[in-house]
Amino acid sequence: MKIGIPKEIKNNEHRVGLTPESVKKLTEKNNDVFVETDAGSEIGFSDADYQSAGATILDSASKVYSEAELIVKVKEPMLEEFQYLSSQHTLFTYFHLAGNKEQAKELVKTGITAIAYETVTAEDGTLPLLAPMSAIAGQIGFVVGSYFLLKPNKGIGVLLDSIGDIEPRVVTVIGAGVAGTEAIKKAVASGAHVKIIDLSEDKLQQLKQTFGAEKTEYIISTPETIAEALVLSDLVIGSVYVIGKEAPKVITKDMISKMKPGSVIVDIAIDQGGCIETSKPTTHDDPVFIHDDVIHYCVTNMPGAVPLTATLALNKATMPFIEILAKEGITKALESDQHLANGLNIKDGEIVHSAIKEALED
Repeated sequence: MKIGIPKEIKNNEHRVGLTPESVKKLTEKNNDVFVETDAGSEIGFSDADYQSAGATILDSASKVYSEAELIVKVKEPMLEEFQYLSSQHTLFTYFHLAGNKEQAKELVKTGITAIAYETVTAEDGTLPLLAPMSAIAGQIGFVVGSYFLLKPNKGIGVLLDSIGDIEPRVVTVIGAGVAGTEAIKKAVASGAHVKIIDLSEDKLQQLKQTFGAEKTEYIISTPETIAEALVLSDLVIGSVYVIGKEAPKVITKDMISKMKPGSVIVDIAIDQGGCIETSKPTTHDDPVFIHDDVIHYCVTNMPGAVPLTATLALNKATMPFIEILAKEGITKALESDQHLANGLNIKDGEIVHSAIKEALED
């Protein structure tokens, strides 16, 4: 199969679809891999590394797209990349179509086949290609939240970590999936008072067994419990996710207006439209804005802050599926692997994933 790796062009996106090690595995099985020049240079993967792995280096994105049938990326194609797309292409990447409905509709018109990392499933019902980036985003959420609480960053001016016998600060995590759980780990380890809010009582009980009850609360999610927690919180991390759909707005403008001035809110769900009513997408160049004296961090590619770690983690998860696609071909691979087929979002000019179709019709 002819496989293309274009350079990512989203703001501060230095991850790359395949590492040289992954490329070598593919070329050793007689696949042709085309890599855009400098695709991995920002994280230490040189063109020479890719050539040594058997890839052909091309000097433009247009040439990569022209040569390849399977395009392996990290982030959704930007509007300026749409000109390269056609029905000859299958894109395997993160799409988050429900997070940008207008762009999704334009993408459908290109005729591509879209297999989305975030809707590929596993036997246990988890999302194996979303999980590693969610875990990274959860950890980053706590780190950047702590950073923007500093007074020079317009925060309230507190440390979340324990300092002597000073009463601990309050961190609230809403949504205890993969990202939320990683944020909880960091918050508990800091010594902060942690409020964990989730819809599932079973999930809360599991977390209680893991983290205990000292300085940690386990709260069933309702508008009332969320509002009560936000009033007391220094840092709030929203990590609510619904497969294929726009994230529900569990935090309202009214709730934000009652939070402490200088508190920080991190919306990990921003790729899916955000779980906070006041959220809007930001970039690593300009990561925060202030609404009602509350600092909002809403970067749409949070794992891009640690691109080498994120690329290695993502490649480890995606490679088994890429190898299946390359070995069997797109059609047969989708027919033979239901979990991969659950990743199919667009085919023959139509949205084919039921949850995404419903989200885009709303």
